[in-house]
Amino acid sequence: MPFAYRLEKVLKYRIQQRDDQINVVTAAMNEVARIQAEIDKKVNEVRIVQRNKRTAPHVMLESYDKYLQHLYELIQQLEEEKQKAIEILEQEKEKLKEMEKAVKVLEKHKEKARERYLEEEKRLEMKRLDEVASQKYFAKMQVKKEEELTELTEEERRLLNDGQ
Repeated sequence: MPFAYRLEKVLKYRIQQRDDQINVVTAAMNEVARIQAEIDKKVNEVRIVQRNKRTAPHVMLESYDKYLQHLYELIQQLEEEKQKAIEILEQEKEKLKEMEKAVKVLEKHKEKARERYLEEEKRLEMKRLDEVASQKYFAKMQVKKEEELTELTEEERRLLNDGQ
């Protein structure tokens, strides 16, 4: 009978949960990267506007300042959004660690159960081999006794024949 782990369905369920959590962590990481890309884009835009402001006519300076202020506010909002996304990412990573721990516990339990199963199978096989060896030994002894009885009866016949 092959080894069957009694908690296999639970193990598969936990593995599935862990894999789903890996996807959640990946999505959270992608969100942080997306926000950082937006921040980088806005910072680059600030540099371009500042460079253009230097060569702009003095009439446009107030507009450039307002636009720069708007960009700084957007960058600040994105930084806050990024911080929240990082916090969510850390929470999801923590959940993933717990799920990986649960999977490892069950995998270790499965391995120990498999080892116990193999030891039990080995013990039963040795027991069967001992029984077979005992049966062969007793059968051999039975044949030997029968041969001895047959030899004795032949000797008894000879003695009887000699006695007549």
